[in-house]
Amino acid sequence: MSSSELACTYACLILHDDGIPVTAEKIAALVKAANLTVESYWFSLFAKLAEKRNLEELIMNVGSGGGGGAVAVSAPAAAGGAAAAAPPPEEKKEEPKEESDDDMGFSLFD
Repeated sequence: MSSSELACTYACLILHDDGIPVTAEKIAALVKAANLTVESYWFSLFAKLAEKRNLEELIMNVGSGGGGGAVAVSAPAAAGGAAAAAPPPEEKKEEPKEESDDDMGFSLFD
């Protein structure tokens, strides 16, 4: 993120926090008051963003990235019916016993 974008972002957050409408002129005034130099097109870009999107929603969704995946819900539970049946128990597979070194006629420390 460039310093111009960061300056405009902070200006938008300040304006939103104070309940002041976010406009290109007000963003420019805040950036100028901070003694920063920013290309003039950034102000209108951020003002249009604030006009089209709800800044409160953008702030609250900062940490939510991507989708977490779908959650499987069984039909009876989704319809408000009885509790879903418990999943079937996992079958325990017996692992074959490994042969010890003694059975092979040698050991590690011989």
